[in-house]
Amino acid sequence: MTRTGRPKAELILSDEERAALEGWVRRRSTPQAWALRCRIILACAEGVSNKDVAARLGSTPHAVGRWRARFVEHRIAGLGDMPRPGGPRSVTDEQVAALVARTLESAPKNATHWSTRSMAKQTGLSQSTVSR
Repeated sequence: MTRTGRPKAELILSDEERAALEGWVRRRSTPQAWALRCRIILACAEGVSNKDVAARLGSTPHAVGRWRARFVEHRIAGLGDMPRPGGPRSVTDEQVAALVARTLESAPKNATHWSTRSMAKQTGLSQSTVSR
C-alpha cells in the first residue's frame, strides 16, 4: 500500500552527528527542550513516521515535522532557537561583557560588592538593565 500525503524529508545521520545527539540526550545537564529535539531527530533517523515519533515522545506531528525539516536543512545548527521578531537590542554584547568584567574584577569604594544601583550609576545603564 502506498502512502499518501506530503512526503517527509529523508534524514540520514553521520556517525559524529549520532554520537553528539545521543550524548546530549544522556547528559543530565542538557536543557530538556534541546534533549527532546535530539530524541526527535534520533527517532526520525530510524525511519519512523512523524506521527509515530510524536506519539512516542509526547509531542505533535507538526513539531516533529518542523524539527526534521530544520535538521535536514541546517543539520545540528538547525536545532537551536532561531531569532525572533521584535525590536533591536538596546544593550550591546560589548556593554554586557564590560559590565560582567567590572562586577567580577573590581569592588566599589567603601563596599564589598556592587549593588545594581551603584553599578548602574557607574556604567550609565539603567538599574533594571543591570539587574537583567
